[in-house]
Amino acid sequence: MTNSVWCEFKERPKFESLNGDIKTEVLIVGGGIAGLLCAYHLKNAGIDCILIEADKICSGITKNTTAKITIQHGLIYDKVTKSLGKEAAELYYRANENALNEFINLSKIIDCDLQEKTAFVYSATKFKEIEREARALNEIGCPAFLTEETDLPFNNILAVGVGKQAQFHPLKFCFAIAKDLKIFENTKALEFGKKYVLTNMGRVYFKKIIIATHFPIINKHGFYFAKLYQHRSYVLALENTPKINAMYVDEDLKGLSFRGYNDLLLLGGGSHRTGKVGGGWRELERFAGENYDNIKIVNRWATQDCMSLDGLPYIGQYSKNTQNMFTATGFNKWGMTTAMVAAAVLCDLVQEKKNEFADLFSPSRGILKPQLAVNLSESLIGVLNPKTPRCPHLGCALKYNRFEHSWDCACHGSRFTKDGKLIDNPATDDIKL
Repeated sequence: MTNSVWCEFKERPKFESLNGDIKTEVLIVGGGIAGLLCAYHLKNAGIDCILIEADKICSGITKNTTAKITIQHGLIYDKVTKSLGKEAAELYYRANENALNEFINLSKIIDCDLQEKTAFVYSATKFKEIEREARALNEIGCPAFLTEETDLPFNNILAVGVGKQAQFHPLKFCFAIAKDLKIFENTKALEFGKKYVLTNMGRVYFKKIIIATHFPIINKHGFYFAKLYQHRSYVLALENTPKINAMYVDEDLKGLSFRGYNDLLLLGGGSHRTGKVGGGWRELERFAGENYDNIKIVNRWATQDCMSLDGLPYIGQYSKNTQNMFTATGFNKWGMTTAMVAAAVLCDLVQEKKNEFADLFSPSRGILKPQLAVNLSESLIGVLNPKTPRCPHLGCALKYNRFEHSWDCACHGSRFTKDGKLIDNPATDDIKL
């Protein structure tokens, strides 16, 4: 199967399409976990809001997550401490700790298979970096610890661990919070006006708008085509492996991740920039065959993540020139926790309340980072490449992905089926082959 294990849960709520014009205080575009949590927070704050989704809610990236909820996002804390200072690292920690605790509290009233687990970031080579991360976490009040003992099928590694993190079933959670929200499915945004969005089913008039479409789809503001790139990764669900009692991720973006789900091991990895060649499922199959006996692959799927320039998400005003437009993107592979952070921040900003984390995550912060040159170079190469077909987003040449049978864009990560149907944004239209 090429669907995630979460897709086996069939109790999906159904929502009608928009039928004619409508008005609302806040419009949310995008029905993944970030958009749903924004709508959930705003509704609880007494704010009239509508969410529109071009397909079905959670039909995109949300259904393909490995569903870890953790404050531990690679080796982020040492990096933030060095670049922005200890206070910024502490803010990042508290924002994510608040999000984790809110998930745990909601799981008491929502059946979403949430389990508290210890989370580990490990490395087989960068021991000093792992030690620095543990020290950075300890210095901001997080009780992190170092260990060489893990559930993993290899030795000679060092891991930094943090207890009382969580994993859950994302679709059970999302479908539960969506039930009482004002949602219109199969309602695609076609044109963005100053105070309205034209959809295929009518106009939505709003006072404020949140773009929660994974990769922001409005190009003329915010410079997101340069501030983001997309990173693709793969998952195998395996039977007949030893039990994994914690959550693990390699500090390297191209490394492996591990978590359990019922009697299955969810093995992730094979990562690469979307549109480039990577290890994919073949790499995971090879690793599983070399390290486990008598395994059976019961599911396989892939996902992709928006990666920011500095490792922090972009949450806030879409750009300096769009006072009533907001966004949440660049979750850097940690979409579950960061979606909850985004909902809390945006709920305050929409109500014109001060939020202590807003400056840290502001999409208008500086962009002069090494990754910017890489992103601009990829875009230039894609635009100048004479091959067809081309991505309707910004005109980059597409590359055929023979392993997933799709047309992929290395510039910004849009993907299309072999027949040209849109799979992943920022493109909003199909391609003609």
